Amino acid sequence: MRIVRQVAPNSRQALRAIRELLGENAVILSSRRIAEGVEVTAGADVDEAQWAASQAGLAPVTDAAPAAAPATAAGPAAAPTALATPVASDAVGQELKSLRQMLESQLAHLAWNDLTRRQPVHAELLRELTEIGLARDLAERIAEQLPEGSDLAQARRFALAALAQYLTVTGERWAEEGGRLAFIGTTGVGKTTSLAKFAVRWTLRHGPRELALVAADSARIGAHEELHALGQLLGAAVYTPSRFADLPTLLTELSHFRLVLVDTPGASPRDAKFAERLSVLAGSASQLESVLVLAASTQAAALEEIVQRFAPAHPSCALLTKLDEAATLGGAISVLIRAQLRLGYVSEGQRVPEDLRPARALDLVSRAVALARQSGASADEDLLRRRFGKVAHVGS
Repeated sequence: MRIVRQVAPNSRQALRAIRELLGENAVILSSRRIAEGVEVTAGADVDEAQWAASQAGLAPVTDAAPAAAPATAAGPAAAPTALATPVASDAVGQELKSLRQMLESQLAHLAWNDLTRRQPVHAELLRELTEIGLARDLAERIAEQLPEGSDLAQARRFALAALAQYLTVTGERWAEEGGRLAFIGTTGVGKTTSLAKFAVRWTLRHGPRELALVAADSARIGAHEELHALGQLLGAAVYTPSRFADLPTLLTELSHFRLVLVDTPGASPRDAKFAERLSVLAGSASQLESVLVLAASTQAAALEEIVQRFAPAHPSCALLTKLDEAATLGGAISVLIRAQLRLGYVSEGQRVPEDLRPARALDLVSRAVALARQSGASADEDLLRRRFGKVAHVGS
């Protein structure tokens, strides 16, 4: 490891000179103001040949790992030194990594404090967007687009409008013309319940004659019986394919129905038939729309994984369930916006069909804000520094 001390009129010139000598991986060890300007000390692992050929004018202070003295005799006595070299190198590497993390943390701290001083409205808006659970990149995008001179009230209104604009919804597109919908998603998110709510809504408006239910969930015990019971209650036709792969053929036979609702098996990571079902759904895209059912109570990271896993089915929209069980809605909103997945309906509670309604972007965003306030959500300073502190190191 080579450590150097550089004196320059200002920090920028000192850092530039250090980078030229030590490379992009240099780590700042200390800095202070002196009569000549600033004094910056930095260290890095460098190639000795490159060091010898580098520009003059940066005086080396010391070597953290000085070269070993030449061996005076061959044989076993030289072995301990050879064995110790990798260990010392690993220790230096760990120390450099720790120093870099400390430096980046300090720079993030300074950058966030500077932002709160220069642009207090932006900083407060970032805080409030974090408190509703919004993803960091979306919060930064909204803050960057904030009109100049906005006060906090204007900034809040702008943020709500921007989020509502980013979150696209389908509207109640199947209520009148019908369609062919497959409810897909993981186990327990409410696919069958959502299908039942949708079927009842249709029956109350149009009657059951042009409605067909397809019980394609052969994985869950009692799933077929549930759908047949619903069909008897509504007076609607129920069909059960012998295999999931027979779904495209069955859909062709049901072309005279205005609305066809398909219940599919819930997927788990260990489901060997999951990829096969996705392939069938993707192959039926011309005659069947997939509706990805997501639970609002699921953590954002898990929702992102679910969206990625079901992407091969090319879902046309999402249905968000369990709003009444969600502690925050910012994560779900972030996932939908990032995936550019339109939201069709939202659902909460068990009432059929009252607890299913078309999604309204501004309503959902407003509810996310209200939920954060009700729960007393708060973002501490350390979290905000890590999220929004612009990390600038010597390699910048």
